[in-house]
Amino acid sequence: MRTRFAPSPTGFLHVGGLRTALYAYLLAKQTKGKFLLRIEDTDQTRSVPGAIENILATLHWAGLHPDEGVMLRKGVVAQEGTKGPYIQSERVEIYRKFAAELLAKGHAYPCFCSPERLTKMREAQIAKKQAPMYDRHCLNLSKQEIAQRLEKGESHVLRLRIPRERTLTYEDEIRGAMQFKGHTVDDQVLLKSDGFPTYHLAHVVDDHLMEIDLVIRGEEWLSSTPKHLLLFEAFGWQPPRYAHVPLLLNKDKSKLSKRQGDVATEEYIREGYLPEALLNFLALLGWNPGSEQEIFPLAELTEQFSLERVQKAGAIFDTEKLLWLQGQWMRRLSRQEFAERIRPVVGERFPDALRDSHFPARAALIQERLTFFKEAPAMLGFFYEEPKVTVELLANPKQKVTPELLPKILRALTEICEATLDDEWTEDALKEKVSAKMKVEGLSQGQILWPLRAALTGLPYSPGAYEVAVALGRDTTLTRLQTAAARVE
Repeated sequence: MRTRFAPSPTGFLHVGGLRTALYAYLLAKQTKGKFLLRIEDTDQTRSVPGAIENILATLHWAGLHPDEGVMLRKGVVAQEGTKGPYIQSERVEIYRKFAAELLAKGHAYPCFCSPERLTKMREAQIAKKQAPMYDRHCLNLSKQEIAQRLEKGESHVLRLRIPRERTLTYEDEIRGAMQFKGHTVDDQVLLKSDGFPTYHLAHVVDDHLMEIDLVIRGEEWLSSTPKHLLLFEAFGWQPPRYAHVPLLLNKDKSKLSKRQGDVATEEYIREGYLPEALLNFLALLGWNPGSEQEIFPLAELTEQFSLERVQKAGAIFDTEKLLWLQGQWMRRLSRQEFAERIRPVVGERFPDALRDSHFPARAALIQERLTFFKEAPAMLGFFYEEPKVTVELLANPKQKVTPELLPKILRALTEICEATLDDEWTEDALKEKVSAKMKVEGLSQGQILWPLRAALTGLPYSPGAYEVAVALGRDTTLTRLQTAAARVE
């Protein structure tokens, strides 16, 4: 199966666009087919410099590498394949040729209406509570008048002539049987006055010439589908199958928009989300796997995804679920990969981490606690600089650690360290010695472990006190306990 993703270069890639690309990619790979990337830039006024590069970089970051079409090669935009060009602004003459064919066959007609007339027409229709659509004023012009106005070079567009008397039907791959009355469908502009095609003409021509089997797109294009099917019919072409995916919604069920939150994939990359987590999250926005499984690597998504299990209703963009998936994917990284990924992040703030032979073991202490790589420096900093320890941090009412009790606790911990040899410095040995000391001193576990962890890390929350002590080593642990004791006495 040949599928395509065809974004417009109007800015950063929307997360909804990334989901559409993902679904198209999965179905192409599932059927051992081709995933094609086309750039639809016929609206030159909305094109943003650098947008093509951003869209492609985002897809490559996500692992959705195009098999054909537009792609990045060493940072440079390239086109690969036998059905190009794959950038629509480079195909304008192709569209004009097919537009002329529609005109000759009577499936399209020139429209000379000025923007001012069209605005007044729409305002009048809205005032009468009618759906705004072209009133076919220019359809009634005589051939002679049309020829004269064209000869004068009057500004005009080309419109599709909708058969108003027909009922248009098709089978959507997600929504089932769809039906549209011809009189409710607008005579769409196909070719603009500047000679550039609209989306409606360009994508139909391209999907045919590029042999696309399935078009996956957002449900906002549902009402335009009869126009596109009529174009395929007018050209005598077999149309592709269409699948219209549900909208992404905010928690209040409104359409996900820039006004209400981050919608650019770029924002999630910058925040530090793993591509595996974001793709996993987007796949489940509208698709139900039919099981309790929630963690899906791309290979498993490719095996299990099906349009039959994509819902019709809008999907809630739940960032709490995304955060949870991010944490799950962090835990799935191997210890080695996790250490390699966070070492440069930690090393930027603490250069000693770049040369630390113990770094992998130290990184392992925080893998279960970390959500984003950028959190690592704060969580591992105590290995590379003396922590700032205060009485307020060492004391903890919840653990019944009062400032008055701190000297006794820290003295007990110091005695344990002094009585423990280097070759005995293990978690099990420390637990045994602390347990014995607790009984002698009449202290609870919380009263011992909270000050120990705080004195060693300078943090209210960190890996377990025994893990930290072993990772720091006996001498450093003893020094930090002595420093903390000096502050509370």
